[in-house]
Amino acid sequence: MTPIRDANEADAARIAEIYGHYVQNTTVTFEIVPPTTEEIARRIRDVQEKHVWLLAEEKGTVLGYAYAASFKERAAYRFSAEITVYVDIHHSGKGIGSALLEELLERLRHLGFVHAIGVIALPNPGSVRLHEKFGFKKAAHFSGLGYKLGNWIDVGYWQKQIQPFFSDT
Repeated sequence: MTPIRDANEADAARIAEIYGHYVQNTTVTFEIVPPTTEEIARRIRDVQEKHVWLLAEEKGTVLGYAYAASFKERAAYRFSAEITVYVDIHHSGKGIGSALLEELLERLRHLGFVHAIGVIALPNPGSVRLHEKFGFKKAAHFSGLGYKLGNWIDVGYWQKQIQPFFSDT
């Protein structure tokens, strides 16, 4: 099992390296310019104020990361989190994404979140398989929502209720 730990700002350069590959070479993210190490460090700080940023590490090398952030900023969405998982391209298919997502969902439950939402640029069969393996169900499909690398890209939303609804009354 790959060790999972909380990310910190010192991990920003390696996270930027992993993510940069996807930004430059794929349509799975809609960013066009890879964020700098400083920008990733800022994102880690911002996410960890209310949510979780994890990484998988083996022998001192970060192999992948996952985080949860606000789904939307309006107060009524406060129990829903948008999740993200990225694995170093050279280490995909080894269960790292599954290990990260499993821990991320457990942390979100512990923090009181009720829903996790994955936003997936399509086609992306690997990401769809990962989400559905953990019980996520497709909730929405938007056609041609983004344009990158000469293609119009569809976007799907996958949703999972990670703990029961509650009432504050």
